[in-house]
Amino acid sequence: MKFDHYKKLVNSTLDILLGFLAIVVVIFMLRYILDIGSLILQPLSTALFGKVIQEVTSFFMLFEFVIMLVRYIEEGHHIPIRYLILISMTAILRQLLVLHDRGTETLLLTLAILVLAGVLTVFSFVSGDFKQSQDGKNVDIDQHF
Repeated sequence: MKFDHYKKLVNSTLDILLGFLAIVVVIFMLRYILDIGSLILQPLSTALFGKVIQEVTSFFMLFEFVIMLVRYIEEGHHIPIRYLILISMTAILRQLLVLHDRGTETLLLTLAILVLAGVLTVFSFVSGDFKQSQDGKNVDIDQHF
């Protein structure tokens, strides 16, 4: 009985702290929007375009972080592994968009995305998410392998 009380207290404290963290991240997102707005008003150049792309992708990374915090609270203090894999792929894609001048680094980042996509596919097969419709019936693909 006492353990449940402490568990509730810890979860409530964690929710409050994560709420504050989400507010801080949203404030930084607003800063990014203002920065992007000021960059867009400047005359276009190659360096400026790269900076705008970097700011936009950073904004979306913060956006994903807020969504992850909300999902963590909604899922009962649990983040599904599939979601972490998707966030990792998004982060690597951001790196690819920003740093694409070195061939070897680009190749390695692309291979990392491929590996994560493979892990996500295998994970989906194992968890039974892939269903195939056959004559209007849902058939589990795992039965055919």
